[in-house]
Amino acid sequence: MTVIFLYFYALKTQTNVHTMSKDSELTYYEAVRNAGFSRRDFLKFATVTAAFIGLPGTMLSQVVKALETKKRIPVIWEHFQECTGCSESFIRSDHPLPANLILDQISLDYTDTLMAASGHNAEAAKQQSMKENYGNYILIVEGAIPTKDDGVYCTIAGRTSIDILKESAAGALAIFAFGSCSAYGGIQAASPNPTGSVPIDQIITDKPIIKVPGCPPIAEVMTGVIVHYLTFGKLPELDSQGRPKVFYGKRIHDSCYRRPYFDAGLYAPAFDSQEAKDGHCLYKLGCRGPVTYNSCSTMEWNNGTSFPIKSGNPCIGCSEAGFWDNGPFVERLTNIPEFGVESTADTIGKIVLGTAVGAAAIHAVASNFGKKKELQESYCQGVKNEEQIVE
Repeated sequence: MTVIFLYFYALKTQTNVHTMSKDSELTYYEAVRNAGFSRRDFLKFATVTAAFIGLPGTMLSQVVKALETKKRIPVIWEHFQECTGCSESFIRSDHPLPANLILDQISLDYTDTLMAASGHNAEAAKQQSMKENYGNYILIVEGAIPTKDDGVYCTIAGRTSIDILKESAAGALAIFAFGSCSAYGGIQAASPNPTGSVPIDQIITDKPIIKVPGCPPIAEVMTGVIVHYLTFGKLPELDSQGRPKVFYGKRIHDSCYRRPYFDAGLYAPAFDSQEAKDGHCLYKLGCRGPVTYNSCSTMEWNNGTSFPIKSGNPCIGCSEAGFWDNGPFVERLTNIPEFGVESTADTIGKIVLGTAVGAAAIHAVASNFGKKKELQESYCQGVKNEEQIVE
């Protein structure tokens, strides 16, 4: 899928620069039909889109009408101090497919890691798009911005990322900060931060910035925030940190399939233990799911195949600010908020991280005592059964 997508996108970006503005005159529906998709395919896409961004079935007609009548929005995608992991994650989106989103749903006029054009041709395409669509394009930023020594630690074509960001942001109607690097500074800003790296909201203060953190973010979360704007023409509701609530409104802990074991006080003692394989909670191994807001445990990765905790590794809290400096990833937390699934990042507030505490503090967090008894009895019975089999 990725190879096919890149091939067709390369063909698109090799066309004449002056055809890009003509392409963006099409509505979403016109672009889909021109690409050879049927009306049925279009309605399926609209249905998936509505469900994906959390809309009830009664609003499907609104989504269809928006996609039928609105013109595609131009997008400029800049890359600065980063590893390109967010782009790697993005092109693996399954709902919607990135090929459909990029080739049929938006007019991606510039992205230096995916476009076939390079050098002067690529820069000309970007400049033309920003000029013709001034005030009406979305700017996606991937990567932090180094500020030390006048920003020389990230330069492109002889220009610093600070200069490029300011120029690209000037005519943008909104900025999407993809990844923890652009949202929070990422590993570049971790102590001792030798290049003076900062998130983009410390450089750009006069534009709405939507933070989509993660290292990298979930592919469908990145496509989802774009689709939300495409459908409604407005930005999604954000939390106090500037993240879309629809994707960052709940803790990973609250929807984790290992949560009942946490409530029951059943924890995996080691990564390769049988308890870990049986689904016991990874809290004692440093899991930061109780203080991390993201959709990993509900959406999962790679077409809903898995997510870190399901794969046996504790959550490292990569969608939270400063997670690189929050201590060793295998060191458990001390203060876990006793809130249910209705809690949000805004209501819980700042969580203090620290070293391990006694078992009494851990069990004080558990609230579902009935489930605790049930799971413990089930576990003990399973051990007895295994002993009988061995005998």
